[in-house]
Amino acid sequence: MSNYFYNLLKIFMINKISNTGFNFDNSYIELPPEFYSPANLQPVKSPQLVILNNELSNSLGLNTDFLKSQEGIYIMSGNIKIPDGAYISQAYAGHQFGGFTMLGDGRALLIGEQITPSNQRFDIQLKGSGRTPYSRNGDGRAVLGPMLREYIISEAMHGLKIPTTRSLSVISTGENVYRETIQQGAILTRVASSHIRFGTFEYAAYMLDYEKLKKLSDYTIKRHFPFLENNENKYINLLDEVIKLQASLVAKWQSVGFIHGVLNTDNMSICGETIDYGPCAFMDVYNPDTVFSSIDTNGRYAYKNQIAIVNWNLYRLAETLLPLINSDENKAIEIAQNSLSKFINLATSNLSHEMCSKIGIFEPKTSDIDLLNELLNMMQKYKEDYTNTFIALTFNDLPQKGMFISEEFINWKKKWEETLTLQNKSKDEVFDLMKNSNPAVIPRNHRVEEALSAANNRDFSVMNNLLKALSNPFEHSEFQKEYAKLPSTPQCNYRTYCGT
Repeated sequence: MSNYFYNLLKIFMINKISNTGFNFDNSYIELPPEFYSPANLQPVKSPQLVILNNELSNSLGLNTDFLKSQEGIYIMSGNIKIPDGAYISQAYAGHQFGGFTMLGDGRALLIGEQITPSNQRFDIQLKGSGRTPYSRNGDGRAVLGPMLREYIISEAMHGLKIPTTRSLSVISTGENVYRETIQQGAILTRVASSHIRFGTFEYAAYMLDYEKLKKLSDYTIKRHFPFLENNENKYINLLDEVIKLQASLVAKWQSVGFIHGVLNTDNMSICGETIDYGPCAFMDVYNPDTVFSSIDTNGRYAYKNQIAIVNWNLYRLAETLLPLINSDENKAIEIAQNSLSKFINLATSNLSHEMCSKIGIFEPKTSDIDLLNELLNMMQKYKEDYTNTFIALTFNDLPQKGMFISEEFINWKKKWEETLTLQNKSKDEVFDLMKNSNPAVIPRNHRVEEALSAANNRDFSVMNNLLKALSNPFEHSEFQKEYAKLPSTPQCNYRTYCGT
């Protein structure tokens, strides 16, 4: 039977299945057609399910058993369509390492907007499903390792209670992908509140026109900030809300030692979710200059620069909204500047609360922040592990080496303990705050690489065990202790790469 007639039969079979769980309402295609392009399916040779996120599937209202079936696998591999799906790739632009360029979903396909049983709306997108009108010279395909990496890191972020896109499945395609070497092809099914990026607004502002920018802004407000719809100044209010979300998000990243790696404007979600897990990683040894991305040769996106870069990106977003904020450009700039001027203080305040919680302080004062910074300086000096130092303090299980036996730490610990007694909080309350602020485990680079190496040899047990440890990082179980161990040799030169 030819592929054409086989796929027709599959579509017929799906139409006969009444309980797939897919419940699409595709609002994005109501925008002007310049914002997206229909994309044809490019079936793969031999799709096989590598991993399915049962918990996420259930929360979306999908039929998990159906997704595991041959028909479900064909949907998540882009071999057949779901009736009522969107099947579009989105257009956007962006500043990449400071330079503006036209982009778009070069290997991604939005199959539809799922309405969940709780009436929430989520994009379901295939990543690595083939060429699109925005692929330029790319093949539109993805590789198994990077797709599994995004699955692991995004689910770890969800466990850490950090807003994030999530991963529903990874499908191996049965086809080779040609990069520097021949690698196994794969497709990730990604779930997001939306895929509207800062770069989507840049595209509308600089490549379309005022009316289309307004339609995008109104659509974004209706979808993500409906409480603003009737506001007289809703476009500056939109900017204000995005500023608040980003100030919270970047503080949470910093608090767990997460380094995004490529904070271009096209990699920033308008709704405040972490998106695009390419060259990201978590810091082991505390060093504010840490960079993991192989292409970030100047440290633009280093750990210590993330707040400043998010601020820079917010300025780029604000520039796109100026015509909507006020018809007088000078007045619009003044209004936007007033909003933007609040970001650094807001992000810094959020970070102070996140970080001081890690040492048991509920309402940080200037002296408490000084105390925290004193600890961080010591950690950097003695090259202590970021995550495990705070775990040691939480459980009062201090290793008898390095920083912990130094006179300066002993003096610091006395000051810290005295500070905790001044809070009018019980020891149990302090312990609970620290326990719930300090994850027992993060997706350490050597553990992620270990899982990906095994997966490339079709052994997925290593990855599944890692995911189990990461699913509730604040559980502090015995099982998690193995995953808190440091690599046998320091990974000072560890590098990550854009997903291929």
